[in-house]
Amino acid sequence: QVQLVESGGGLVQAGGSLRLSCAASGRIFGSYTMGWFRQAPGKEREFVAAARWSDGSARYLGSVEGRFTISRDNAKNTLYLQMNNLKPEDTAVYFCAAKSGGLATTASEYIYWGQGTQVTVSS
Repeated sequence: QVQLVESGGGLVQAGGSLRLSCAASGRIFGSYTMGWFRQAPGKEREFVAAARWSDGSARYLGSVEGRFTISRDNAKNTLYLQMNNLKPEDTAVYFCAAKSGGLATTASEYIYWGQGTQVTVSS
């Protein structure tokens, strides 16, 4: 069983930065993939980024590539999402998720989910 707790959300002006954290309790195996998703009001949950726990290999949503960076600290069992040059369209609740196996962009493939953290970007 894995429990995920996100933190780091908040209100920021366009062009600003935030770093989200996801603390994992329980055993995160090297075969796991960790991901970030987001959901804006009235919209479906959307893939943002994912990384393999073992080697950090990553995949990004096209619109965030070059602005967002996913990383992990294996010793702290923590996943991060560094978000730079934020835009109003990045406003959403951001969720951390985990699955066994390789990189995936589909929410239904992820088994464990956090409760989410709100990110609001003002114009």
